[in-house]
Amino acid sequence: MNKIISGVLSLVVLGIVSFVSFEFFEAYEPKPQVLQGEIDASSYSVSSKVPGRIADVLVKKGQDVKKGDLIFVINSPEVEAKVKQAIAAKNAASAKKDEANAGARKQQVQAAFDQYQKAKAASELMQKTYNRVNNLFTKGVVPEQKRDEVYTKWQASKYTQSAAHQMYVMAKEGARSELKQAALSQENIYKGKVDEAMSYLEETKQYAYHDGEVSQILIHEGELAPTGFPIVTLIDMNDAWAIFHIREDVLSKVKKGDIYKMKIPALGDDLYEFKVTHIAVQGDFATWKSTQGNKSYDMKSFEVELFPVKPIDGLRVGMSVLLTLEP
Repeated sequence: MNKIISGVLSLVVLGIVSFVSFEFFEAYEPKPQVLQGEIDASSYSVSSKVPGRIADVLVKKGQDVKKGDLIFVINSPEVEAKVKQAIAAKNAASAKKDEANAGARKQQVQAAFDQYQKAKAASELMQKTYNRVNNLFTKGVVPEQKRDEVYTKWQASKYTQSAAHQMYVMAKEGARSELKQAALSQENIYKGKVDEAMSYLEETKQYAYHDGEVSQILIHEGELAPTGFPIVTLIDMNDAWAIFHIREDVLSKVKKGDIYKMKIPALGDDLYEFKVTHIAVQGDFATWKSTQGNKSYDMKSFEVELFPVKPIDGLRVGMSVLLTLEP
């Protein structure tokens, strides 16, 4: 009887020792480490350089848009007025340029020619008059003073004829080349102002510059939009990735180019392959925790991005991703 009891006790003691040994082994055996990250994706803000009141938003949240689709329209009477002013100024500069290139009107040219002919006839008459007076002076009929007065008038008429001739030539040749160039430059200045005003007018209609899904509509119809403020935000789920913040004491297990099978709880129990594409240190504000005092340094966090090897149906921004690292 005593032998039976002793054997049972031995078995019990052996069982207890085995259980304690197994639990001790389980407690101290290294376990896989599970890290949690989340899905992120490229986003694009559609905004305008022109302030104004939103006339119409042509998309809704969750709507898929293609590059070139009209997103919203801004009503800006100020921009429309500036376009009209610029066009009017450009037209005036063009008219000045045309006037310079065309030269004087034919009536002006004819009037200058007539003035020249008049001065020429007067000069010829004064020359004949001087010749007659000079003959009389030679014969002693008129005094020298009279002859000198007629000679002065004759010379003056010659200068008048020359001046009239130059005015006629100027009228016939038109504006100087420098004046024409100045008129052309002035026209180009206002053409640039028209282009500038038109570019602002084009900003009142904003189109999608990338394929994506409408994630946010920040300003609605009738509200005022300031310069550069995003009106609609697009997100591109075709350019999505997983992002983790990993302490540096774990970072040695993750290398750029590595491929991991990760679980996305929101999509079920399937595993999806992701490739490490980017590792970057975070700022001091992202320090994870302090180590023991005798080690005298802090654990910093690193941002790790992993892109899916293949497209994943149903993937959404903000979904949790689980990465299991073996010990």
